Amino acid sequence: MPHQPPGGAPAPDRTSRRAWWPVAAVLLAVAWGGNEFTPLLVMYREQGNMSDVTVDALLAAYVFGIVPALLLGGPLSDRYGRRPLLLPAAPIGALGSLVLAVDPMSPLLLAVGRVLCGVALGLAMAVGSTWVTELSARAGERGAGPRRGSLSLTVGFLVGAGFAAMLAQFGPWPTHLSYVVHAAGALAAGAWLLRVPETNPVLRRGDRARLRDDLRITAVRHPRFLRVVLPLAPWVFGCGGSAYAVLPALLSDHAGDLPIAFAGILTVLSLGCGIGIQVLARRIDTPASARASVVALSIVAFGMGLAAWASVTPSLPLGVVAGVVLGIGYGLGLVAGLSEVARIAGPGQLAGLTAVFYSLTYLGFFAPMVLAWLHSTWSYGEMFGFGAVAAALSMALVAMSSRTALPRARGDRSNDPAT
Repeated sequence: MPHQPPGGAPAPDRTSRRAWWPVAAVLLAVAWGGNEFTPLLVMYREQGNMSDVTVDALLAAYVFGIVPALLLGGPLSDRYGRRPLLLPAAPIGALGSLVLAVDPMSPLLLAVGRVLCGVALGLAMAVGSTWVTELSARAGERGAGPRRGSLSLTVGFLVGAGFAAMLAQFGPWPTHLSYVVHAAGALAAGAWLLRVPETNPVLRRGDRARLRDDLRITAVRHPRFLRVVLPLAPWVFGCGGSAYAVLPALLSDHAGDLPIAFAGILTVLSLGCGIGIQVLARRIDTPASARASVVALSIVAFGMGLAAWASVTPSLPLGVVAGVVLGIGYGLGLVAGLSEVARIAGPGQLAGLTAVFYSLTYLGFFAPMVLAWLHSTWSYGEMFGFGAVAAALSMALVAMSSRTALPRARGDRSNDPAT
């Protein structure tokens, strides 16, 4: 199954305590490239040569790179090793940034750049996090691996958004500089990766299962995945995209002479609060019910209501509060979904089911584009109000299934949807 650690536990190697650093640097650099475009949406709108629908579609374009890379990267790295699959990630991310910098007036080039950044991010999420975990285990620090991988990606998302916004607002060449800086950093991180030891040797041809079998994730048919995880997943980045893509555009006229900086600050605040809530998320989550998912969707519904109010007023402080609440909903929803997935997944299916969950969450990035497309018919206040009602209905659906189809112990047949 996708990007599972090799069978036997590696012997601790005390000389390789820092071997994971280059992999973490690639994760940070690639995540930086994936999120640097977000606060610049205001800048592209101000240029006036692209419609709001087109600009928001460019935000979502990288989903077409992320999803295939997520679903294929893990199984391929199990067959051919971690190194061959992650080595291209940083150069692909750098190429994506350079393509974005070529012509800020060309939607086609911007879309190609976004897809390339998505491919790089998908490979990093599918392969890099596993490689960090395996390298940490080799150094005798088994429990630190997942945290290191997650932190590297999160720091990259935050730094990418904040750094790009500040350079575009206050630096020269606003449509080029941040991308060139990122490309240079990504290439440096990619070169550093060359010295990292492989942790998953290439399987001999006779030992490989069919790739089609590796990609088959039967746990997606588990009743709990369908009733709890599926209704939650699109809201994760649906509310995140609303917080740092839609709200900054709606409130840019009230940000004075610093609309791009405001977009970057709101992005960092939303993501930062999403990270902060994850500290408490473990106390909210419980294997006895879908409590964390219900609470997350309640917060999303409240945040959508605040966003509707902020878009009608419009009020800069209220918009910031709405972004913060939506960011909290994003963070708690992400942890709740991943926790459910970890309990649902059968032996050897955790990585694959996690990739499916992430793919569903990224569908939420299409929300800003859909809202912009519908804006000719409904106001943003009406659409956010509808979003609040839809999130509340999703919460009710999850609440009704909160204690149903609970997985028992890992390894039993309760995880098999056929039983």
